[in-house]
Formats: sequence, structure tokens, C-alpha cells
Amino acid sequence: MSSVAVLTQESFAEHRSGLKDVEITGSVPEDEAYIPTYLEAFPPLPDKGTPGEKTGEPAGAWSKIRPIKASVITQVFHVPLEERRYKDNSQFGEGEEAKVCLDIMQKTGAHIELSLAKDQGLSIMVTGKLDSVMKARKEIVARLQTQASAIVLIPKEHHRFVIGKNGEKLQELELKTATKIAIPRSDDPNANIRITGTKEGIEKARHEIQLISAEQDKRAVERLSFEKAFHPFIAGAYNRLVQELSQETGARISIPPPSIPKDEIVITGEKEAVAMAIACIRAIYEEKKRKTTTISVEVKKSQHKYIVGPKGNTLQEILENTGVSVEMPPLDSASETIILRGEPDKLGPALTQVYAKAKSVIVVEVIAPAWLHRFIIGKKGQNISRITQQLPKVHIEFTDGEERISLEGPTEEVEQAQAQIQEIIKDLMARMDYAEINVDQRFHRHLIGKNGANINRIKEQYKVSVRIPQDSERCGLVRIEGDPQGVQLARKELMDMAQRMENERTKDLIIEQRFHRTIIGQKGEKIKEVRDKFPEVIIIFPDQQQKSDIVQLRGPKNEVEKCAKFLQKLIAELVESSFSISVPIHKQFHKNIIGKGGANIKKAKEELISDGYGTEPEHGSSSHHQMNQNRSTLPSWVKRRLYGLPRKSWRPSLKIWYARRESKTFEFVFL
Repeated sequence: MSSVAVLTQESFAEHRSGLKDVEITGSVPEDEAYIPTYLEAFPPLPDKGTPGEKTGEPAGAWSKIRPIKASVITQVFHVPLEERRYKDNSQFGEGEEAKVCLDIMQKTGAHIELSLAKDQGLSIMVTGKLDSVMKARKEIVARLQTQASAIVLIPKEHHRFVIGKNGEKLQELELKTATKIAIPRSDDPNANIRITGTKEGIEKARHEIQLISAEQDKRAVERLSFEKAFHPFIAGAYNRLVQELSQETGARISIPPPSIPKDEIVITGEKEAVAMAIACIRAIYEEKKRKTTTISVEVKKSQHKYIVGPKGNTLQEILENTGVSVEMPPLDSASETIILRGEPDKLGPALTQVYAKAKSVIVVEVIAPAWLHRFIIGKKGQNISRITQQLPKVHIEFTDGEERISLEGPTEEVEQAQAQIQEIIKDLMARMDYAEINVDQRFHRHLIGKNGANINRIKEQYKVSVRIPQDSERCGLVRIEGDPQGVQLARKELMDMAQRMENERTKDLIIEQRFHRTIIGQKGEKIKEVRDKFPEVIIIFPDQQQKSDIVQLRGPKNEVEKCAKFLQKLIAELVESSFSISVPIHKQFHKNIIGKGGANIKKAKEELISDGYGTEPEHGSSSHHQMNQNRSTLPSWVKRRLYGLPRKSWRPSLKIWYARRESKTFEFVFL
């Protein structure tokens, strides 16, 4: 049995008192030699609060226990359409993006889910352990997002702080920003650090590197917190104001990009330069805070991307033209509220520009029958390619199974594209038609024919397109599209084929394989006569290697029955006109019977024919009587061969030897 020792407060005190007399020797630090009390070693749990009492922080030693963090985390981020490496949405979930994600999941162990946003951007959710998620995100950005590069210049002596011990700091920074950071070697005089990645990632990495450099800079470093909403006024349109300020003062000013939710602005440089920069930034901040006001407007979420513009350029344009900052809700937010911040007299023009940008792109729907869509697109997309080359800003989208075509882009270009597509539809409707027929799925492969022979002939002959559903679709609907007259002719032929197949019957005849060659005849002459007599019946003989007796007949029911009766009569005659006798001979003497090069066998055939076995005697004739009589006796040539052998090597009993008289061929089987 196992025993459990229970340590009580009294026993612990007794144990502790016993330890007091023990002399501690050696250089043991005072804090290690200290022996805690029972209450210190085993602090009691906090008392349960009374009902209605607010629970504060845990009391006593339990407050020192650190909370356990979740081992699995989830990160969601967005890849805008203009930064997507693969933009073919026709194969979304099956194309290159899916393959890349599968490869990344196998490499990192993280789980990745892709979804397509309304703006055609990618929403990516990565789940897994922190390390796996960070690695997966870096891989995703590198392989699914278009890459840009930027140069960051910091003092050469600060590079080692960016790299960190054993490169850990650099790896952490690359994972955190999903970028690739190239730092020149220590013996390289070049001090430029190159960052490769997405625009957002580059901004984050540049900001972090500048912060690291600022920390190590022996010059002054100041950190100022200003409301995030006023950062655009400090930075200016396209960051021109902050760049001018840096040039004037000589200080380096780092403003976090809009994607980083930080209020802190870091200023580094000479003390005087830093002081001048701080004064200018404070002046701008105080002035804008005093003079500006805000208005809120509601704009459809689908139009937000037109206000933001590619890489945020439209927002910078509005700020430059009006001095008003436009604050957009996050992409993953359902909010449609846009806030304009600026001086009262400038808010009106800015609002006008916002609405103009929102309406600068329109969405129009053109109605066309779904079956006509692929003809509108054209062979290999040539019709749509011609339109999009002329009007590159127009996005045309076809939806499977729906009769609408969506056009999106600038108003004038969309109207031109709409007119061109409607003209194509009008032309196609005037010269094209379609028909649908229901055909049992069992007959689809017969409609197609061997290697598509039947269906390709119909397509070529009638200039139509025929769609026969896959077996997996479990659908019997066959669709014919093309020239109206060709559609009707193709429809009639396909229906006739289907009707014939519905009346078709398959019958199996049991015919011994030994008769197959006789029925087929030399070079297939005899079976050709049968097929000519019954042209609508397909006669299929099994392969000789299959050793099967089943001969299959397929065709119209009445013709199959007639052909079957004919073949059965033919077989009956063959059976009647053939006989066999068997002679058991020891195996070592088979060669004597066969002869060199089959000479004896050939001689046997000639002798049998001369004896009357090679002709077709009529029933009741002397030849027929002689044949029946000879069945009980051995042919003379066999007797002669056997008499030349030891008597004990043969017995005059029948085994297997039969002759086909009609074909004048004989078969001998030696056992």
C-alpha cells in the first residue's frame, strides 16, 4: 500500500524548530538560508466575499500568481485587392492561393481560413500557437501579397541593436511585421537597411527600427503623446509637412502609421533640434485642436474603398486640397460612418469631394440569359478582353446561374461598357437559340460515342454546342445551343438516337468457345455474313484469353431475337456435324504422335479427309453411316503409331479427339 504524508501547521512548526539547531555551513546566501513559516510557504486561500460585495484583487500571496495565457491564438488580417498577388476569383478556393495556404499550414502547423471580401480583398484568419501563427503570417504576406521595398537609414553602430543577441531581435521584428529585413554586414560601409514586404508591414518595421535606433542614439529622445486623430495634420498630406519639419530642425520625427493604434510620436536628434521640432508639433496640434471641428456622414460600406483610394491616396488628396482629415472606420467594422475633421469653412468642400469620390465609381447590372453568358464572354474571353482593354477601369463580373452581369467602374466608362455588352447580347439573341432534351443518363455515353466521335460529329455538322452533364451531376438534361436551324436538327438527331437506345436490348448467348473460331471464319468472313444479314445488331465475342462462352448481342429488340435464333440454329448444326474420340497415351509418347514439325498430325488430316471425314455427308447416307461406325474405332494412322510402341503404353479407350468436318480442321488434345 502507498502512504500519504500530511503536513499540518503544528508538524511544520515542529519541523522548523528542529531545523533551527542545525548549523548551516558553507557560503550560503542569507536569503537562501532563511526558512519560511508555514503560512508563508502555504498561504491560505482568500475568503469568499459577502453577497453584494465587490470582489477586488486577490489578497495575500495569491495575488502574485501570474495568470495563465491561452496557448492558442487567432489573428485576422486583410489583404487589399491591389496588393493581392493572385487576383483570379474564378478559381477562388481552388487556385494558387489555396495551394499556398495548404503548403504554409503543413510547414507551420497553423490553421488558415481564407474568405473573399466585398471589395475583392482577402480576409485571412490564422489560428494556432503564437510562434506558428507569426511564422504563418510572415509566409502568407510573402507569398500572397505583392511585395514592395524601402530603405531605412540609421547609424551603423545601431545595427547590432536591431539584430539583437543571436539575431533574436531581428527574427522577432520580421515575424511581428511580416517583412524581410536585410541589414548590411559589419564590414560593409553601406548603412542602409532594406525592408521588403507589404506597404503596411514596411511602415511598421520602419517605425520599430527607428524606435530602436532612437533608444540607442546618444542624442536627445523625446516621446510625445498626441491624439491619433490629429496625426494627419502633423504629418501633412503625403507626409510632406513632417518631412519639411525634419529638414528644417534636423530632428528625426517618427509618426506611427495609421494601421498602428499608437498616439506616441518619437523625436530624436540634437537637443536644440528636438526642442524646435517639439515646439512646432505642439503648435500645430494646439492650433488644430482649437480651430477644427467634426461632422459625420453615412456612406455605404461598399463605396468606402473609393474614398480611401489605392494605398490611401484619395484620402491624402482630400487632405491636400481642403486641409480636412477624413477618418474611415476599420475594414472589419460594419460601421458606415465617416468622420471629417477640419476647420468649419473647409468641411463643406471636403464633404463634396467625399461624396464625389464615393460616386465616382458606379455599379450597373445588365440582364442576359445565363446560357448566353459564355457566348458574351467569347472564345478564350476575347469579347470581354476587348472591352476591358479599351476601358481598363471597368470591372465586369458574371455570376453562375444568374441572369445578371455586374459592371463596376467610373461612370462614363461603365456606360460605354454597358452599351457594348448590350450590343453583343442583341446580336447573339438574333442569331442564336437553344433547346433542352431529357435523356436517361444510361445513354449519355452512347450519345457521346467512342472518344467523343458522335457528339463531335453533331457539333461540327450543325455548328452547335452540346452540353451533356457529368455522371456526378445526376442530371439527364442535355442542352443544345447555337444557330436556330442547327439546334433543331441536332435536337432531332439526338432524340432519335435516344429513342433507338431506349428500344435497344442486350442478350447473352452461351456458345462454347471451341465454336467461336468456326462462327467467325477465316479473316472474319463468316461473321461478316451474319452482320450483313442483321446490320442493326452488334455481335461481341469474348477475348480468347478470357475463356468465356458468352457472346453478346445488342440492338433493336426484334432484330436481336432474330439474330439469336439464327446463331442458335448455326450452333446446333455445328454440334451435330462434329464428333470426338479420345485416346489415352502416356505423355512421353506425345512427340511420336505429333511427329517432327507436326508431320504426323498433317498426315492424319489428309488421311481423315480421304476417309470421308472432311465432307459434309447427308443424314442417312453411306458416308454418314461410315462416320458413325468409325467413331467406335481408332483411325488407322493412330493404330500404326501405337503398334510401333510398347503394348502397355496405350489402351483403345476414347478420351479427347474431335474433328470439325465442315472446316476440314482437326484438333488433338494430349493428356
